[in-house]
Amino acid sequence: MAGIHITDIEAAINWWRERRPSPDGVTLAPEIRALAEVYALLVFHREEEAREQGFPARAHEAWLAWYRSTPDTPCIAICSTSQGDAICKGCGRTFEEVQHWTEMGPADKRATWRRITRAGDAWRFNRYADRAREALTSSVSTPGPGGAGRPTG
Repeated sequence: MAGIHITDIEAAINWWRERRPSPDGVTLAPEIRALAEVYALLVFHREEEAREQGFPARAHEAWLAWYRSTPDTPCIAICSTSQGDAICKGCGRTFEEVQHWTEMGPADKRATWRRITRAGDAWRFNRYADRAREALTSSVSTPGPGGAGRPTG
């Protein structure tokens, strides 16, 4: 069973800070306080993950609320595991991760997301991300008379 990584706890804290800002610059919302206590213990003990089992209930509820706001699957609908690859060229998941994704828990899914993001070699992180940026850039403006860009709509 995967643990909940400190970077996910930090992201959850920041997500909650946007939604429940401190009214006086000192007071923390209950969700932030619960997550901050876990975060502080990880820092104090120089750990990177907290076991999901035994995670304080209020902190876990707050973390799950953040988790539900993130994309569930890294799939980009180009699955090479269906053609026999052990690792999908599209999303970077292993065949087992693709097959069992719906059965995996949130911490396991986030561990997979962390691994494929760190590797950054799946098409979702390069070819198709580059193409999406290029398409966005080219659709924003086109050269007009005298070389000036103009919106294309």
